[in-house]
Amino acid sequence: MVGAWEWENATAGGVAGFATVAAMHPLDVVRTRFQVNDGRGLSALPTYKNTAHALFTIARLEGLRGGLYAGFFPAVIGSTLSWSLYFFFYGRAKQRYARGRDDDKLTPPLHLASAAEAGALVCFCTNPIWLVKTRLQLQTPLHQTPPYSGLLDAFRTIIKEEGPRALYKGILPALLLFLQQVSHGAIQFTAYEELRKLIVDFKDKRRNSESTSDNLLNSADYAALGGSSKVAAVLLTYPFQVIRARLQQRPSTNGTPRYIDSLHVMRETARFEGLRGFYRGLTANLLKNVPASSITFIVYENVLKLLKQPPTK
Repeated sequence: MVGAWEWENATAGGVAGFATVAAMHPLDVVRTRFQVNDGRGLSALPTYKNTAHALFTIARLEGLRGGLYAGFFPAVIGSTLSWSLYFFFYGRAKQRYARGRDDDKLTPPLHLASAAEAGALVCFCTNPIWLVKTRLQLQTPLHQTPPYSGLLDAFRTIIKEEGPRALYKGILPALLLFLQQVSHGAIQFTAYEELRKLIVDFKDKRRNSESTSDNLLNSADYAALGGSSKVAAVLLTYPFQVIRARLQQRPSTNGTPRYIDSLHVMRETARFEGLRGFYRGLTANLLKNVPASSITFIVYENVLKLLKQPPTK
């Protein structure tokens, strides 16, 4: 049936996204706080020595709900929606690019184009949710501005105080510079697809069987593929995640934003922090995203297998 596999991709992606967020959210909070702390004492955030110290300090001073799981609700919505839309758009793009090709196999540039196209569309759809998540994660007892009470209050307050355009802060670097969802997703999915082909070819030659790629690969393979492809994507795109997080900070009590635009972030970060400033929070990010990506692809591939099984009679 036309369009069937796209919806199965979307369902598998949504389940995978929820599982990932539930397991890794505390590290996401730590990463976000490291990203926006410029080390100049201008932030209302506490100073953390390392990832472990940050986790312990946040849990002790702010608890689970308001600390380590701050912004969890928008993170669940955003991640589930992002992965669902991403796999849906990605599957549709691959199907469209494969039309008219004799072997139905896509080249690396076409995989890259499919992933970039999906990333751009997801970016437009989900940026407001990620902005709210970031702001909720940055709230601490040290903040002088009244805290947001939750997702809906954050949306209402942002629109009232800053206008609807504020919900799209950080989207310009994501779109124009192939950042975050676009370049990150494109690099990861291209790496994933190419590594997947190598493993399938290797196992197929060893077994010399007629098994399909779905039967040749197992959860351990999906974990290794997801983690490896994520490392490549993180190292190449992480500085732009820092830029986006800094742009999305809540303005001070007088309404003045810390940074004007992406170029301002880049200049200030390079001037006062050097290259290291663009990689603040990288350890927490790798600890979160490498196993998270493994979980995502294990769940995605296995749910997809389940959905593709013919109904029993």
